[in-house]
Amino acid sequence: MDVIKHDVLIVGGGLAGLRAAIAAAVEGVSVGLVSKVYPMRSHTVSAEGGAAAVVRTDTGDSLQLHFEDTIKGSDFLADQNVAEYFVQEAANELIQMEHWGCPWSREPDGSVAVRAFGGMSVHRTMFASDKSGFHMLHAIFQTSLKYDKIVRYDENFVTSLLVDDGRCQGVVAMDQRSGEFRLFTAKATILATGGCGRLWAFTTNGFINTGDGHGLAYRAGAPLSDMEFPQYHPTGLPGTGILITEAARGEGGYLVNKNGDRFLSDYIPSRMELGPRDIISRAEITEMEAGRGVPGRYGDTVMLDLRHLGDELINRKLPFVRELAERYIGIDPVHNPIPVRPVVHYMMGGVRTDIDGQSPLPGLFACGEAAQEGLNGANRLGSNSLTECLVFGARTGRVAARLAAQTPEASAAAIEALGADEEARIAARFGEATGDERVGQIRSDLQLTMERLVGVYRTGDSLKQAAEELRTLKERFTRVRVDDHTRVFNMELQAALEVDFMLEIAETVVAPSILREESRGSQARRDFTDRDDEKFLVHSLAYRTENGPQIEWQPVILTTESLTALPPAERKY
Repeated sequence: MDVIKHDVLIVGGGLAGLRAAIAAAVEGVSVGLVSKVYPMRSHTVSAEGGAAAVVRTDTGDSLQLHFEDTIKGSDFLADQNVAEYFVQEAANELIQMEHWGCPWSREPDGSVAVRAFGGMSVHRTMFASDKSGFHMLHAIFQTSLKYDKIVRYDENFVTSLLVDDGRCQGVVAMDQRSGEFRLFTAKATILATGGCGRLWAFTTNGFINTGDGHGLAYRAGAPLSDMEFPQYHPTGLPGTGILITEAARGEGGYLVNKNGDRFLSDYIPSRMELGPRDIISRAEITEMEAGRGVPGRYGDTVMLDLRHLGDELINRKLPFVRELAERYIGIDPVHNPIPVRPVVHYMMGGVRTDIDGQSPLPGLFACGEAAQEGLNGANRLGSNSLTECLVFGARTGRVAARLAAQTPEASAAAIEALGADEEARIAARFGEATGDERVGQIRSDLQLTMERLVGVYRTGDSLKQAAEELRTLKERFTRVRVDDHTRVFNMELQAALEVDFMLEIAETVVAPSILREESRGSQARRDFTDRDDEKFLVHSLAYRTENGPQIEWQPVILTTESLTALPPAERKY
């Protein structure tokens, strides 16, 4: 088995992973970047609306206001020291992106353009038309190519972390092009694998977003935190889950019910379509349940109306929205409203880290959507996520590199033995299995279970039923059969490894959802409708045991250094 050594190893080639790689390379250490897809196929490329930072003070914006919007949006579950650092560094990172070639949209006078986004008090979101993630990823990927210290290993699927002597020492990966297993050793390992939206049937997430990093860390003993908070985006296309960006509402689009009413006036009149995503998603579900949804092939929807914006504005600022609507549902938004409904979009939870991206497992870091460093709490504000990837990718990469420079290499014999054990485990589990279950069917049943029982609204009974169905699915998975025994691009084997992770990650979503007997942010419990700060102003921590997740709690940090801390209060808009 090949052994490849680097000082810092990064798993994931999206915006967070590439930013961490550049930051580590600048520190002068050797960097390995392992990704299961070519970096430009990472899910960052699908982000549309923009990235938030205080870059235009002429709009009345300030660091304090961005901080307050972020904390309030999180339903006061964000760590305030982390949010403070984030807003202070955000503008620097977006300016750096322009220096690296990101073509931010501009006003006619040449000043950088900013648009409105849900939950933001002022126009704060920089954008590149409505393909912001696409342009950001292009710019940072091309920039990464000039660093000789960064070596990429594309199309390698990581199956486990190498943990020896209580420390993460690298990863075991399967080279998809050859089927061979490789050992990547490192003094510091960073997980930047994105989210796990594919746990649900209806999601904006690409097929690669199966939560591999979550599963790797969880199995190695690191806790997953705040997994009870998946974010629903209010405007997904029915049937496909394809995202219609929040920018469509930021530019003035309306949400209407079957009667043509802008129904958000009954739910969030001060913000209307620019309210936070969790509140708007719940409003849409309430309208549908009250019989005011628009019937369609894939169930009830509401309508996103852009017609009043006009052809010129839509073509200039929302061309991708028009393209998606025309291509996937045959509707031209210049002339007809777009049917939309809530769709799983983002995971607030992830591998628990501190502000430096360090997990409780020595040697293991995480950043981007794979991490829960304390920024998003119970609800992320739209357009904070791309900036989060940059801010904490940069910090994590720097800290990991400095740690690696002071850390001795691991024992080669011990690492090679761990790698051999992992290859043998996969061969024994899937190479000779003769069961009657199929990977695709179990994955589909898992996604439907999560969609049906762990959705926008939940109850204790629905969550307990979900937990029971997950136990059944895990038992069925012990009888799964993999028919493809070839080595080159064995995607059936990779799918089996992904579903194996997904079944465990799903349990870390359901278990804290049951125990958190309150409604906060994206967790809306119909049997516990109020927020309970006395009991639940805490982050959940899910640790892996033989009997499923063990849940512990960690207090939220409510202090800052320079900005004015925000005491928990009723969340009003």
